[in-house]
Amino acid sequence: MRTELACALFLGVAVAAAAPPKLPPSLQGIGIDQHLGASLPLDALFTNANGQTLPLRAYFSHRPVLLALVYYTCPMLCSQTFSGIVAGLRPLSLRPGRDFDIVAISINPEETSRDAAQKRNFYSRRYDPRGGTDGWHFLVGSEPAIRAVAGAAGFRYRYDAASQMYFHAAGIMIATPEGKLARYFYGVNFQPKDLELGLIEASGNRIGSAVDQILLFCYHYDPSVGKYGWAVVNLLRGFSVIFVIGLAVTLIAMYRRDPGRAPSS
Repeated sequence: MRTELACALFLGVAVAAAAPPKLPPSLQGIGIDQHLGASLPLDALFTNANGQTLPLRAYFSHRPVLLALVYYTCPMLCSQTFSGIVAGLRPLSLRPGRDFDIVAISINPEETSRDAAQKRNFYSRRYDPRGGTDGWHFLVGSEPAIRAVAGAAGFRYRYDAASQMYFHAAGIMIATPEGKLARYFYGVNFQPKDLELGLIEASGNRIGSAVDQILLFCYHYDPSVGKYGWAVVNLLRGFSVIFVIGLAVTLIAMYRRDPGRAPSS
């Protein structure tokens, strides 16, 4: 019961730092601060689910990265976060290992590559039973390496000895192929549209379709809520441009039909 109550409280912590909620003393200092544009410590060493120890930069190349700071033995919240990631990604045409990578880093330095492998296999199969684990990177590391990444990402957490749990907020980040933090999404439910637009923007528009590029014009990212919203100003600008172009084409056509007669105003 205590575990379930604590995890339920964690859900309320996953909000932007600009509007912090009233928290009990045990959760003070826990949260996620947006460090948009900050660089992740790509030289930090982590061990992957196959037992290989590599620098974080090994998982950053030419694709954007969906980054999740969690721990694999978390009794409730982290499983909900992973389930939300799977549910949000499943409807997309973008695929892990082809268009982007998923990097999960355990904040518990006691966890092992075996813990990472179990979670990687479970959630990659939930996403696609026949898709394999390409693009799914679940990592464990030392306390200094974990703290370096968490500090760069603005992810504030701590270990509670009484409950033997890590107190942390719920949320994920999108990073560019160069390891710069580009987008934050809070909670455990992630809208496919938000994930898709975030990944496309972080890629520098190198992934996604022509329709996706139009959607990026119509939506804008609101860092205060960690979501994409309808960009009315951009939409009106788009209609204005289309109207002006259409009017110009009409006037030119009229002039060519009767060059001796100026168009009436």
